[in-house]
Amino acid sequence: MDSMSLGSGSIRIGVIGGGQLARMMVPPAIHLGLRISVLAEAEGSSAARAADAVGDYRDPDTVYAFAETVDVVTFDHEHVPQPILRELEHRGVAVHPRPEALQYAQDKILMREKLGELGVPIPDWAAVSDEEELQSFIAEHGGRAVVKTARGGYDGKGVRVVADSAEVRDWFTALAEDGHGGRLLVEELVDFTRELSQLVARRPSGETRTWPVVETIQENGVCAEVLAPAPVENPATLEEAARIGVAVADGVGVTGVLAVEMFETRDGRVLVNELAMRPHNSGHFSIEGSVTSQFEQHLRAVADLPLGDTAMTAPAAVMVNVLGGPEEGPMPVRYAEVLAEHPRAKIHSYDKQPRPGRKVGHVTVTGEDPGEVRAEARAAAAMFR
Repeated sequence: MDSMSLGSGSIRIGVIGGGQLARMMVPPAIHLGLRISVLAEAEGSSAARAADAVGDYRDPDTVYAFAETVDVVTFDHEHVPQPILRELEHRGVAVHPRPEALQYAQDKILMREKLGELGVPIPDWAAVSDEEELQSFIAEHGGRAVVKTARGGYDGKGVRVVADSAEVRDWFTALAEDGHGGRLLVEELVDFTRELSQLVARRPSGETRTWPVVETIQENGVCAEVLAPAPVENPATLEEAARIGVAVADGVGVTGVLAVEMFETRDGRVLVNELAMRPHNSGHFSIEGSVTSQFEQHLRAVADLPLGDTAMTAPAAVMVNVLGGPEEGPMPVRYAEVLAEHPRAKIHSYDKQPRPGRKVGHVTVTGEDPGEVRAEARAAAAMFR
């Protein structure tokens, strides 16, 4: 299917997953003249307004039936099993990113192996099958290490900093009970000064665009703030982060938006931490802060349409997540008050019920002075907590 037919408005994008990422794809799809359908996990999902189907993304028949109603399949998350994705391609369905690329975001051990092949700087790591192997790695790396489940972790889940292998005995037990074997990923505990993220968009033709490198600030393993662009402490560091992002996108052959999360170390290195092959929390600022948002760009890329300009619309943009939400109900119960006090703030509700630590929305402020912008974004987001 060529981009001329896609641009005619006849194309329907199918998004598997009904979370806030799918929800935020809907407005740009409308503006681009594209139709969008969502396979949501449950009724009342964040993207319910675009959900044409509700079902289990792990059930082959459910996914195959959904794919028959759309022209291109893409994702709100990376959890659809590989056999289902490969069968979709066998049936002639356009899947973006392709399974060959998506596997590196699905399995952290495969990711580390691929990044090593590409010569991308990464923390020292190993795949371990038992407590003895893990304890040896810990002993060789200063007595502490980071252990991750190979699959399924996000927002701090599936990640533990340990000093003794017994601290993840339950994970080894679960792997053994699964009956398929399996290993855990262990990495050196990186001495970093801050976390960076480089977003890259790539279309099937290979055309690539990048946004400015951003700094991300975490709270309890969850992204709390994004500063765009990242404050310049060493221009060479940001240039290296951008270079790495493009190298990874090209190296894995991704289609759509790729987020490359990185550590800036105390000794000036940049190490890749994680990959996400979809729009990402670190790119939410781009809705107001960039000429082309990550959500519009993702749709352009998976539809193989020319990519848009990623320049900043203002010198500074700060995105602050609303974690938890108001005690008495969803975010909109506070809208009038927040809008009156912070008219520059752009508010995004994910239509989720409040829950401690849950991302229920975000606030973005753009402007000239980074300090003022950050203060206002923080103040507006705090009114929802």
